[in-house]
Amino acid sequence: MAPRLAHTGLNVTDLDRSLALYRDLLGFAVLAEGKEDDRRWALLGESGGPPLVTLWQQAQGTYDSGRPGLHHLALGVDTVDQVRAYEDALRAAGTDFAHEGVVAHREGGASGGIFFHDPDGIRVEISAPLGPEGAPAPYEAAPTCGFF
Repeated sequence: MAPRLAHTGLNVTDLDRSLALYRDLLGFAVLAEGKEDDRRWALLGESGGPPLVTLWQQAQGTYDSGRPGLHHLALGVDTVDQVRAYEDALRAAGTDFAHEGVVAHREGGASGGIFFHDPDGIRVEISAPLGPEGAPAPYEAAPTCGFF
């Protein structure tokens, strides 16, 4: 049996700026938050649940998609309408998107979502299992979440 994913930890440059996205726009609850000297952190998830995403203010610069490490953070919702609601809120906040609108996970696929960048340039996906039928797929022969 393979272990299950417990949470995903992200290095960020500015915790307040990252919380403005993950807490305020995406709706994660702050389960715990702390500070040691100049290092800050926050554990995020659903209220009363386990941490799903942890933010660690200990990075400098911006995310480099050409280096080994985190490829993207994939988040799931139940419906494509929820995906579009997140898209509207993120666009209103000036978020940088990787693709225009909702895209299919693969050509002809029924699942899909939006792909955008957090304040540090980390690629984030919000997708639904059904609903994007007929949406374009950015890459003909590879999964949409794959290449930058």
